[in-house]
Amino acid sequence: MKKLFQFMAVPVFLLIGNCVTGISQFAHTPGEHRLRFQAVVEKKVDLKYHLYLPEGYGENTEQQWPLILFLHGAGERGDDLEMAKYHGLNKMLLGCPDFPFILVSPLCAEGSWWTEHLDDLNALLDAVIDALAVDEDRVYLTGLSMGGQGAWHLAIRYPERFAAVAPICGWGQAYLACNLKDIPIWAFHGAQDRTVPPAQSEQMVAAVNTCGGNAKLTLYPEAGHDSWTATYSSPELFAWFLEHTR
Repeated sequence: MKKLFQFMAVPVFLLIGNCVTGISQFAHTPGEHRLRFQAVVEKKVDLKYHLYLPEGYGENTEQQWPLILFLHGAGERGDDLEMAKYHGLNKMLLGCPDFPFILVSPLCAEGSWWTEHLDDLNALLDAVIDALAVDEDRVYLTGLSMGGQGAWHLAIRYPERFAAVAPICGWGQAYLACNLKDIPIWAFHGAQDRTVPPAQSEQMVAAVNTCGGNAKLTLYPEAGHDSWTATYSSPELFAWFLEHTR
């Protein structure tokens, strides 16, 4: 089996309808003025990440592979990629040699949150898809705790990107849940979670379904904050992912 680890800095150019039009001529004129501001803002993206390529990748040049973007929790933030193996999918891979997905697992910097890096994550996906044999209609998203929050927010920001999303013990923006009405969602939470109350997942799932969406929630009756071990240890989630295409 091949495991490749890669670092990539992706420059992103954001056009934010900006340019100060004629402001100097009104600099000393009291009253209301209708102006327009335009500029080009350049943003540098610098993310460390794990890249896992499944057994058999590259043998058939015509084959395209499903991809999972995995977002870790707050405790794994920092500069050491090994921390991303502490919980979740990277840890699970150690005992799962036939994992059939490309796995992209970025590292969140110390002191920051995934919600600050939504455009960065989207740019990373663009770069990986451009470089590898990825089936763009089978790109999936999951994350735990802070990564569950990131999964909710990233899917809300880029709903056209993902075929299915599985946030674990996360929290989202219920007022924007209608953005997710066309994405299959399977959320997971421990009923005894004292770190992120299960009501957070319940609220998001209910809000998506109120908008006519397709969201479901699995509550583990005895689980606390760690609802990810049971989720990622079961083949059901990965079979469910593969049932869905964009």
